[in-house]
Amino acid sequence: MKLWRKNPSAFKWFLPGMRVKRWLLLLLLGIVALGLGLAYVLKEVYQTWQLPPVAYYITLQFGERVWRALLFGALGVGAVAAAIWQLNRSMLAAFVQPGQENLVDVIYEYRQRERGPKVVAIGGGTGLSALLRGIKEYTSNITAIVTVADDGGSSGKLRRELGLLPPGDFRSCIAALSNDESLTTQLFQYRFPNTAGLEGHSFGNLFIAAMAGITGNFERAILESGRVLAVRGRIVPSTLQNVVLCADLRVERPAGVTLQRVAGESSIPRQGWPIERVYLEPEYPPAYPGALHAILDADLIVLGPGSLFTSILPNLLVPDVARAIAASRALKVYVCNVATQRGETDGFSVEDHLQALEMHVGSELCTHVLANDEFEAVPEDATYTLVRRRGDLPPAYRLLSAGLLDADNPWRHDSRKLARALFDFYTAQRRHDQPDRPD
Repeated sequence: MKLWRKNPSAFKWFLPGMRVKRWLLLLLLGIVALGLGLAYVLKEVYQTWQLPPVAYYITLQFGERVWRALLFGALGVGAVAAAIWQLNRSMLAAFVQPGQENLVDVIYEYRQRERGPKVVAIGGGTGLSALLRGIKEYTSNITAIVTVADDGGSSGKLRRELGLLPPGDFRSCIAALSNDESLTTQLFQYRFPNTAGLEGHSFGNLFIAAMAGITGNFERAILESGRVLAVRGRIVPSTLQNVVLCADLRVERPAGVTLQRVAGESSIPRQGWPIERVYLEPEYPPAYPGALHAILDADLIVLGPGSLFTSILPNLLVPDVARAIAASRALKVYVCNVATQRGETDGFSVEDHLQALEMHVGSELCTHVLANDEFEAVPEDATYTLVRRRGDLPPAYRLLSAGLLDADNPWRHDSRKLARALFDFYTAQRRHDQPDRPD
């Protein structure tokens, strides 16, 4: 017990799932077989050779054989253990980055994430990135399904000039899922100055565009980018078709209320009018097969957080994606935004978010809603308000609540709080669903 308290990490080598014990056992059997072979040789030497007198003392023949065996056995085990330990430290030191835990902790956490639940996260923008940043600490079996309707900024330019699907949200997800997230995020989010001839473009977007040129298509570019940067999980589009997000805005004029059609994801929130509905053109794009397979194979499906009308719904408006979610046996949670978004959800409550979802894709997609219950004063000049509940949710949903605000940016989710709330729910639900074992 004292040894465990002194160095608990050393005992992690023997925990289930580390995939180490079997090889240690094989090594031990090999050493035993080698020792037996050496013993036969030594016996032959003793019986046939005339050894010098000093051999009597070196082999401890003045003591009993039992004690000699125990002593040499202990020395052998100690030497083997020390050699294996130092050999592993020397060979694997390159894989443990400065500031990381020791090797056994790195391997232990890797194995734990490898056995984690299969999570599908659906959305886009900073909300999806925040979610991925948190859940990658719990599982490596992550599939992020990203909208391809973005048409603004650098993504829009590359989409128009090169015919690429917009890489912006993919870039953010790659950075969030990478091992060295801080450096990768700085690199991928770096925007070239106006004097560089690459005005407005981020390095990450250009990286993906270059990878698309090398690999031949956008789908392959995202896959290879993930491999190059060692991301934990996969990032896939909801569709490979070049879709345009459109919206009907409710415009109030002296003559009455009219609906105004706006095309283009970046143009919708700039109008400032309430959104009546959003839709895709073409209206029925084919879903990406990898996204459907991930949804049907998932243990947990998370919708959001993110811009409701321009990040989450564009994925769900791909008909086969919505059907796959409805058919999946996974736990399904909608993560409601902690704050309203100007031009999209001004004045929205939790119930308003759910009503917009139901109006577009029905009420069968999710059974649980995770909402923030941590509120603080909002500055008077803020362009947002914190999203609250007006009352009880509709009977089709079960409420999950937790403190989810980011202390530095209270209009966003805290990645760790969000991931912890989701996995606490998942663990409790799976434990509840386990059948009772017979006595």
